Amino acid sequence: MADTKLTKLLEELHTALDATEAVDEKGRELLRALNADIKELLDRSEGAQTDNSFLERMQETAAYFEKTHPAFTSALSNLLTALSNAGI
Repeated sequence: MADTKLTKLLEELHTALDATEAVDEKGRELLRALNADIKELLDRSEGAQTDNSFLERMQETAAYFEKTHPAFTSALSNLLTALSNAGI
């Protein structure tokens, strides 16, 4: 996947993450971990691989917010799909 496309998707997800409000403690914990992961991915050099724990946290976060924060879940789903299509 082109580095610019990944960066754009991560930035969209980060924007949705910043707009997410009114969550419980577990949700805040998931969002903090995901936020750190997103910042790390945005800072990585081109060609860096994404580890499985990041993908698992993204999937867990998407499942947790699926009903309460659909815009965030949609952005997260788009990123997961792109990473999957890229073989990551």
